Amino acid sequence: MAASPSTARVINDRLALGLLQREGPLTASQLKTLTGLSRPTVADLVERLQDSGLVRVVGETGDRRRGPNARLYGIAADRAHLAALDVRTHSVSVVVADLLGTTLAEATAPIGSETATEAAVEQAVALLERTAREAGAEPLHSVGVGAPGLVDPVSGELRETTGLPAWHRRLVAALQERLPATVLVENETNLAALAEQRLGAARGQDTFVLLWLGLGVGAAVVLDGKLRKGASGGAGEIGFLPVPGTARLPSAAGCEGGFHSLAGSAAVAELAAAYGVSAAAGPQEPPATALVRAAVADVRSAVPGGRPASGRQDAAGAFLDALADRLAIGTAAVSAVLDPGRIVLAGEVGHAGGAALAARVEDRLALMSPLRTEVRAGTLGGAAVLRGALLTAREAAQDELFTP
Repeated sequence: MAASPSTARVINDRLALGLLQREGPLTASQLKTLTGLSRPTVADLVERLQDSGLVRVVGETGDRRRGPNARLYGIAADRAHLAALDVRTHSVSVVVADLLGTTLAEATAPIGSETATEAAVEQAVALLERTAREAGAEPLHSVGVGAPGLVDPVSGELRETTGLPAWHRRLVAALQERLPATVLVENETNLAALAEQRLGAARGQDTFVLLWLGLGVGAAVVLDGKLRKGASGGAGEIGFLPVPGTARLPSAAGCEGGFHSLAGSAAVAELAAAYGVSAAAGPQEPPATALVRAAVADVRSAVPGGRPASGRQDAAGAFLDALADRLAIGTAAVSAVLDPGRIVLAGEVGHAGGAALAARVEDRLALMSPLRTEVRAGTLGGAAVLRGALLTAREAAQDELFTP
Protein backbone atom coordinates (compact mmCIF):
# COMPACT_ATOMS: atom_id res chain seq x y z
CA MET A 1 0.00 0.00 0.00
CA ALA A 2 1.50 3.29 -1.14
CA ALA A 3 2.16 5.96 1.49
CA SER A 4 0.01 9.07 1.41
CA PRO A 5 1.74 12.34 0.40
CA SER A 6 1.78 13.53 4.03
CA THR A 7 3.26 10.25 5.26
CA ALA A 8 5.87 10.32 2.51
CA ARG A 9 6.87 13.84 3.56
CA VAL A 10 7.32 12.72 7.16
CA ILE A 11 9.44 9.75 6.07
CA ASN A 12 11.59 11.92 3.79
CA ASP A 13 12.05 14.58 6.47
CA ARG A 14 13.16 12.04 9.07
CA LEU A 15 15.53 10.46 6.54
CA ALA A 16 17.14 13.82 5.79
CA LEU A 17 17.37 14.82 9.45
CA GLY A 18 18.97 11.49 10.30
CA LEU A 19 21.59 12.03 7.62
CA LEU A 20 22.31 15.57 8.80
CA GLN A 21 22.70 14.29 12.34
CA ARG A 22 25.11 11.49 11.40
CA GLU A 23 27.04 13.12 8.55
CA GLY A 24 26.99 16.78 9.56
CA PRO A 25 26.15 19.66 7.21
CA LEU A 26 25.28 18.63 3.64
CA THR A 27 24.39 20.37 0.40
CA ALA A 28 21.09 19.75 -1.37
CA SER A 29 23.00 17.77 -3.99
CA GLN A 30 24.54 15.57 -1.31
CA LEU A 31 21.14 15.02 0.26
CA LYS A 32 19.79 14.04 -3.16
CA THR A 33 22.59 11.50 -3.62
CA LEU A 34 22.34 10.02 -0.13
CA THR A 35 18.53 9.81 -0.01
CA GLY A 36 17.91 8.82 -3.62
CA LEU A 37 15.12 11.42 -3.78
CA SER A 38 14.51 13.70 -6.74
CA ARG A 39 15.89 17.21 -6.82
CA PRO A 40 12.41 18.86 -6.47
CA THR A 41 11.58 16.58 -3.51
CA VAL A 42 14.84 17.50 -1.77
CA ALA A 43 14.23 21.19 -2.43
CA ASP A 44 10.76 20.90 -0.89
CA LEU A 45 11.96 19.09 2.22
CA VAL A 46 14.83 21.52 2.77
CA GLU A 47 12.41 24.44 2.58
CA ARG A 48 9.99 22.65 4.89
CA LEU A 49 12.69 21.90 7.49
CA GLN A 50 13.97 25.48 7.34
CA ASP A 51 10.46 26.82 7.93
CA SER A 52 10.12 24.54 10.96
CA GLY A 53 13.33 25.91 12.46
CA LEU A 54 15.04 22.52 12.49
CA VAL A 55 17.50 23.19 9.65
CA ARG A 56 19.38 26.30 8.59
CA VAL A 57 22.15 27.30 6.19
CA VAL A 58 25.40 26.92 8.11
CA GLY A 59 27.91 27.75 5.38
CA GLU A 60 28.98 26.96 1.82
CA THR A 61 31.07 24.28 0.18
CA GLY A 62 34.72 25.00 -0.37
CA ASP A 63 34.62 24.70 -4.16
CA ARG A 64 34.20 27.52 -6.65
CA ARG A 65 30.45 27.17 -6.96
CA ARG A 66 28.21 29.80 -5.46
CA GLY A 67 24.47 30.08 -5.06
CA PRO A 68 21.83 27.57 -3.94
CA ASN A 69 23.81 24.46 -4.94
CA ALA A 70 26.75 25.44 -2.71
CA ARG A 71 24.79 26.03 0.49
CA LEU A 72 25.45 23.70 3.40
CA TYR A 73 22.43 22.78 5.48
CA GLY A 74 22.74 21.64 9.08
CA ILE A 75 20.50 20.88 12.03
CA ALA A 76 19.80 23.97 14.14
CA ALA A 77 21.62 22.81 17.25
CA ASP A 78 20.07 25.54 19.41
CA ARG A 79 16.53 24.50 18.45
CA ALA A 80 16.38 22.70 21.83
CA HIS A 81 18.61 22.33 24.85
CA LEU A 82 19.17 19.17 26.84
CA ALA A 83 20.55 18.18 30.21
CA ALA A 84 21.77 15.02 31.90
CA LEU A 85 22.25 14.24 35.58
CA ASP A 86 24.33 11.51 37.17
CA VAL A 87 22.93 11.05 40.68
CA ARG A 88 25.33 9.33 43.06
CA THR A 89 25.05 8.56 46.75
CA HIS A 90 27.06 11.61 47.80
CA SER A 91 27.11 13.84 44.73
CA VAL A 92 25.35 14.93 41.57
CA SER A 93 26.91 15.79 38.20
CA VAL A 94 25.25 17.79 35.45
CA VAL A 95 25.94 18.36 31.77
CA VAL A 96 24.00 20.75 29.51
CA ALA A 97 24.10 20.31 25.75
CA ASP A 98 22.46 21.37 22.49
CA LEU A 99 20.26 19.29 20.21
CA LEU A 100 23.28 17.63 18.61
CA GLY A 101 24.69 16.63 21.99
CA THR A 102 27.52 19.18 22.03
CA THR A 103 28.41 20.01 25.63
CA LEU A 104 27.74 23.63 26.59
CA ALA A 105 28.45 23.44 30.33
CA GLU A 106 28.99 20.91 33.09
CA ALA A 107 29.27 20.92 36.87
CA THR A 108 29.51 18.61 39.87
CA ALA A 109 28.56 19.22 43.48
CA PRO A 110 28.93 17.05 46.60
CA ILE A 111 25.87 16.31 48.72
CA GLY A 112 26.72 15.33 52.27
CA SER A 113 25.30 12.20 53.81
CA GLU A 114 23.84 14.27 56.65
CA THR A 115 21.95 16.61 54.31
CA ALA A 116 18.18 16.53 54.79
CA THR A 117 16.09 15.23 51.89
CA GLU A 118 14.55 18.54 50.77
CA ALA A 119 17.84 20.39 51.15
CA ALA A 120 19.63 17.77 49.04
CA VAL A 121 16.94 18.00 46.37
CA GLU A 122 17.21 21.79 46.34
CA GLN A 123 20.98 21.62 45.93
CA ALA A 124 20.69 19.25 42.96
CA VAL A 125 17.93 21.22 41.22
CA ALA A 126 19.73 24.52 41.83
CA LEU A 127 22.92 23.08 40.32
CA LEU A 128 21.04 22.12 37.16
CA GLU A 129 19.22 25.45 36.88
CA ARG A 130 22.41 27.44 37.44
CA THR A 131 24.39 25.41 34.92
CA ALA A 132 21.66 25.77 32.28
CA ARG A 133 21.40 29.50 32.91
CA GLU A 134 25.16 30.04 32.65
CA ALA A 135 25.17 28.11 29.37
CA GLY A 136 22.33 30.20 27.96
CA ALA A 137 20.32 27.01 27.61
CA GLU A 138 16.98 27.94 29.13
CA PRO A 139 14.40 26.55 28.87
CA LEU A 140 15.46 22.92 28.77
CA HIS A 141 13.56 20.60 26.46
CA SER A 142 14.55 17.15 27.81
CA VAL A 143 16.45 15.97 30.88
CA GLY A 144 17.91 12.48 31.32
CA VAL A 145 18.60 11.27 34.86
CA GLY A 146 20.79 8.31 35.78
CA ALA A 147 20.47 6.94 39.31
CA PRO A 148 21.20 3.72 41.20
CA GLY A 149 18.24 1.52 42.03
CA LEU A 150 15.27 0.11 40.18
CA VAL A 151 13.15 2.02 37.69
CA ASP A 152 9.57 0.81 37.38
CA PRO A 153 9.16 -0.36 33.75
CA VAL A 154 5.49 0.69 33.72
CA SER A 155 5.50 4.09 35.42
CA GLY A 156 9.08 5.02 34.57
CA GLU A 157 9.61 6.18 38.16
CA LEU A 158 12.54 5.45 40.42
CA ARG A 159 11.40 2.93 43.02
CA GLU A 160 12.06 3.40 46.71
CA THR A 161 15.08 1.28 47.53
CA THR A 162 16.55 0.40 50.90
CA GLY A 163 20.06 1.72 51.39
CA LEU A 164 19.81 4.61 48.91
CA PRO A 165 19.25 8.24 49.94
CA ALA A 166 15.61 9.35 49.99
CA TRP A 167 16.47 12.47 48.00
CA HIS A 168 17.16 10.39 44.89
CA ARG A 169 13.51 9.50 44.45
CA ARG A 170 12.26 12.94 45.45
CA LEU A 171 14.62 14.61 42.96
CA VAL A 172 12.86 13.23 39.90
CA ALA A 173 9.48 14.55 41.08
CA ALA A 174 11.04 17.93 41.90
CA LEU A 175 12.55 18.21 38.42
CA GLN A 176 9.20 17.42 36.87
CA GLU A 177 7.54 20.08 39.02
CA ARG A 178 10.14 22.82 38.50
CA LEU A 179 11.12 22.41 34.86
CA PRO A 180 9.07 22.81 31.67
CA ALA A 181 10.92 19.78 30.33
CA THR A 182 10.46 16.09 29.72
CA VAL A 183 12.27 14.28 32.55
CA LEU A 184 13.41 10.70 31.92
CA VAL A 185 14.96 8.53 34.63
CA GLU A 186 16.89 5.31 34.07
CA ASN A 187 19.11 3.00 36.08
CA GLU A 188 22.71 4.20 35.91
CA THR A 189 24.09 0.87 34.69
CA ASN A 190 21.61 0.71 31.82
CA LEU A 191 22.65 4.20 30.74
CA ALA A 192 26.31 3.22 30.90
CA ALA A 193 25.56 0.28 28.61
CA LEU A 194 23.84 2.60 26.12
CA ALA A 195 26.87 4.90 26.12
CA GLU A 196 29.40 2.09 25.74
CA GLN A 197 27.36 0.63 22.88
CA ARG A 198 27.19 3.91 21.00
CA LEU A 199 30.55 5.40 21.89
CA GLY A 200 32.77 2.90 23.67
CA ALA A 201 33.83 -0.69 24.21
CA ALA A 202 30.59 -2.27 22.94
CA ARG A 203 30.28 -0.25 19.74
CA GLY A 204 28.72 -2.39 17.04
CA GLN A 205 27.64 -5.11 19.50
CA ASP A 206 23.96 -6.12 19.40
CA THR A 207 24.40 -8.58 22.29
CA PHE A 208 26.60 -7.94 25.32
CA VAL A 209 26.54 -7.52 29.09
CA LEU A 210 28.00 -4.54 30.88
CA LEU A 211 29.29 -5.24 34.39
CA TRP A 212 29.38 -2.02 36.44
CA LEU A 213 32.10 -1.96 39.09
CA GLY A 214 31.93 1.03 41.40
CA LEU A 215 30.84 1.47 44.99
CA GLY A 216 28.57 -1.47 44.28
CA VAL A 217 28.13 -3.84 41.36
CA GLY A 218 25.43 -4.09 38.74
CA ALA A 219 24.89 -5.31 35.22
CA ALA A 220 23.05 -4.22 32.11
CA VAL A 221 21.84 -6.78 29.59
CA VAL A 222 21.57 -5.98 25.88
CA LEU A 223 20.22 -8.83 23.75
CA ASP A 224 19.63 -8.60 19.99
CA GLY A 225 20.03 -4.83 20.13
CA LYS A 226 17.50 -4.29 22.90
CA LEU A 227 18.13 -3.35 26.52
CA ARG A 228 16.41 -5.96 28.67
CA LYS A 229 15.04 -4.59 31.93
CA GLY A 230 13.06 -7.56 33.24
CA ALA A 231 9.51 -7.81 34.56
CA SER A 232 10.14 -5.45 37.48
CA GLY A 233 13.08 -3.47 36.10
CA GLY A 234 15.54 -5.60 38.04
CA ALA A 235 17.41 -7.42 35.27
CA GLY A 236 21.11 -7.16 36.03
CA GLU A 237 20.90 -6.85 39.82
CA ILE A 238 23.95 -9.09 39.95
CA GLY A 239 24.97 -7.89 43.38
CA PHE A 240 22.31 -10.25 44.76
CA LEU A 241 23.71 -13.25 42.87
CA PRO A 242 24.55 -16.02 45.38
CA VAL A 243 28.17 -17.03 44.88
CA PRO A 244 30.77 -19.20 46.61
CA GLY A 245 33.32 -17.47 48.76
CA THR A 246 30.94 -15.45 50.93
CA ALA A 247 29.96 -16.06 54.54
CA ARG A 248 26.21 -16.09 53.94
CA LEU A 249 23.48 -15.77 51.36
CA PRO A 250 22.00 -12.42 50.27
CA SER A 251 18.49 -11.50 51.36
CA ALA A 252 15.58 -9.56 49.91
CA ALA A 253 16.63 -6.62 52.09
CA GLY A 254 20.32 -6.52 51.15
CA CYS A 255 22.94 -7.94 48.83
CA GLU A 256 25.56 -8.65 51.50
CA GLY A 257 26.53 -12.26 50.95
CA GLY A 258 25.95 -12.03 47.20
CA PHE A 259 28.38 -11.12 44.41
CA HIS A 260 28.49 -7.62 45.92
CA SER A 261 30.45 -9.09 48.84
CA LEU A 262 33.17 -10.18 46.42
CA ALA A 263 33.28 -7.31 43.94
CA GLY A 264 31.89 -4.20 45.67
CA SER A 265 34.33 -1.39 46.46
CA ALA A 266 34.63 -2.26 50.15
CA ALA A 267 35.36 -5.91 49.36
CA VAL A 268 37.97 -4.97 46.77
CA ALA A 269 39.62 -2.59 49.26
CA GLU A 270 39.85 -5.41 51.82
CA LEU A 271 41.37 -7.69 49.19
CA ALA A 272 43.95 -5.04 48.28
CA ALA A 273 44.90 -4.62 51.93
CA ALA A 274 45.44 -8.37 52.21
CA TYR A 275 48.05 -8.13 49.43
CA GLY A 276 49.66 -4.98 50.79
CA VAL A 277 48.39 -2.71 48.01
CA SER A 278 47.60 0.84 49.12
CA ALA A 279 46.58 4.10 47.42
CA ALA A 280 44.71 7.28 48.32
CA ALA A 281 41.31 7.66 46.66
CA GLY A 282 40.48 10.86 44.84
CA PRO A 283 37.47 13.03 45.68
CA GLN A 284 34.11 11.36 45.03
CA GLU A 285 35.66 8.13 43.72
CA PRO A 286 35.22 4.65 45.22
CA PRO A 287 38.28 3.59 47.27
CA ALA A 288 38.72 0.50 45.08
CA THR A 289 39.31 2.70 42.03
CA ALA A 290 42.58 4.14 43.30
CA LEU A 291 43.76 0.72 44.51
CA VAL A 292 43.15 -0.99 41.18
CA ARG A 293 44.67 1.94 39.28
CA ALA A 294 47.80 1.80 41.44
CA ALA A 295 48.12 -1.96 41.02
CA VAL A 296 47.85 -1.72 37.24
CA ALA A 297 50.49 1.03 37.21
CA ASP A 298 52.86 -1.10 39.32
CA VAL A 299 52.40 -4.11 37.04
CA ARG A 300 53.05 -2.00 33.95
CA SER A 301 56.25 -0.64 35.46
CA ALA A 302 57.81 -4.11 35.41
CA VAL A 303 60.12 -4.54 32.42
CA PRO A 304 59.65 -7.91 30.65
CA GLY A 305 62.97 -9.72 30.42
CA GLY A 306 64.66 -7.09 32.62
CA ARG A 307 65.54 -7.19 36.27
CA PRO A 308 63.27 -9.24 38.56
CA ALA A 309 60.03 -7.63 39.63
CA SER A 310 60.01 -5.88 42.96
CA GLY A 311 57.95 -7.07 45.91
CA ARG A 312 55.51 -4.24 45.23
CA GLN A 313 55.06 -5.32 41.62
CA ASP A 314 54.57 -8.94 42.70
CA ALA A 315 51.95 -7.87 45.23
CA ALA A 316 50.14 -5.76 42.66
CA GLY A 317 50.03 -8.62 40.18
CA ALA A 318 48.81 -11.07 42.80
CA PHE A 319 46.07 -8.63 43.85
CA LEU A 320 44.86 -8.24 40.26
CA ASP A 321 44.93 -12.03 39.83
CA ALA A 322 42.83 -12.51 42.96
CA LEU A 323 40.37 -9.81 41.89
CA ALA A 324 40.06 -11.43 38.45
CA ASP A 325 39.30 -14.75 40.17
CA ARG A 326 36.41 -13.08 41.97
CA LEU A 327 35.06 -11.29 38.89
CA ALA A 328 35.24 -14.51 36.90
CA ILE A 329 32.72 -16.10 39.26
CA GLY A 330 30.09 -13.51 38.40
CA THR A 331 30.92 -13.30 34.70
CA ALA A 332 30.84 -17.11 34.38
CA ALA A 333 27.26 -17.10 35.70
CA VAL A 334 26.31 -14.38 33.22
CA SER A 335 27.99 -16.23 30.37
CA ALA A 336 26.31 -19.55 31.19
CA VAL A 337 22.81 -18.03 31.28
CA LEU A 338 22.97 -15.40 28.53
CA ASP A 339 25.91 -16.31 26.25
CA PRO A 340 26.48 -12.60 25.53
CA GLY A 341 29.70 -13.00 23.54
CA ARG A 342 31.18 -9.89 25.17
CA ILE A 343 31.30 -8.58 28.71
CA VAL A 344 32.36 -4.99 29.33
CA LEU A 345 33.95 -4.13 32.69
CA ALA A 346 32.70 -0.61 33.26
CA GLY A 347 32.36 1.88 36.09
CA GLU A 348 35.26 3.58 37.80
CA VAL A 349 36.87 0.32 38.93
CA GLY A 350 36.47 -1.44 35.58
CA HIS A 351 37.91 1.59 33.80
CA ALA A 352 40.84 1.73 36.24
CA GLY A 353 41.59 -1.98 35.70
CA GLY A 354 41.66 -1.43 31.96
CA ALA A 355 42.98 -4.09 29.61
CA ALA A 356 45.19 -5.64 32.31
CA LEU A 357 42.22 -6.64 34.48
CA ALA A 358 39.93 -7.48 31.55
CA ALA A 359 42.52 -9.89 30.08
CA ARG A 360 42.89 -11.67 33.41
CA VAL A 361 39.12 -12.10 33.72
CA GLU A 362 38.84 -13.37 30.13
CA ASP A 363 41.55 -15.96 30.71
CA ARG A 364 39.82 -17.31 33.80
CA LEU A 365 36.42 -17.26 32.14
CA ALA A 366 37.79 -19.35 29.27
CA LEU A 367 38.75 -22.04 31.78
CA MET A 368 35.32 -22.00 33.46
CA SER A 369 32.96 -21.90 30.48
CA PRO A 370 32.83 -23.55 27.05
CA LEU A 371 31.13 -20.43 25.68
CA ARG A 372 33.58 -18.06 24.04
CA THR A 373 33.22 -14.70 25.78
CA GLU A 374 35.37 -11.63 25.18
CA VAL A 375 36.01 -9.38 28.17
CA ARG A 376 36.77 -5.74 27.44
CA ALA A 377 37.40 -2.73 29.65
CA GLY A 378 34.92 0.10 29.35
CA THR A 379 36.41 3.18 27.73
CA LEU A 380 34.14 5.86 29.20
CA GLY A 381 34.81 5.32 32.91
CA GLY A 382 32.65 7.23 35.35
CA ALA A 383 31.44 9.51 32.55
CA ALA A 384 29.43 6.69 30.98
CA VAL A 385 26.29 7.40 33.01
CA LEU A 386 26.20 11.09 32.02
CA ARG A 387 26.87 10.21 28.38
CA GLY A 388 24.06 7.66 28.41
CA ALA A 389 21.64 10.06 30.10
CA LEU A 390 22.46 12.72 27.53
CA LEU A 391 21.88 10.27 24.67
CA THR A 392 18.49 9.41 26.19
CA ALA A 393 17.53 13.10 26.48
CA ARG A 394 18.69 13.80 22.93
CA GLU A 395 16.72 10.91 21.46
CA ALA A 396 13.58 12.02 23.31
CA ALA A 397 13.94 15.57 22.01
CA GLN A 398 14.67 14.50 18.47
CA ASP A 399 11.77 12.04 18.43
CA GLU A 400 9.42 14.88 19.31
CA LEU A 401 10.94 17.66 17.23
CA PHE A 402 11.69 15.61 14.13
CA THR A 403 8.09 14.39 13.86
CA PRO A 404 5.50 16.92 12.65
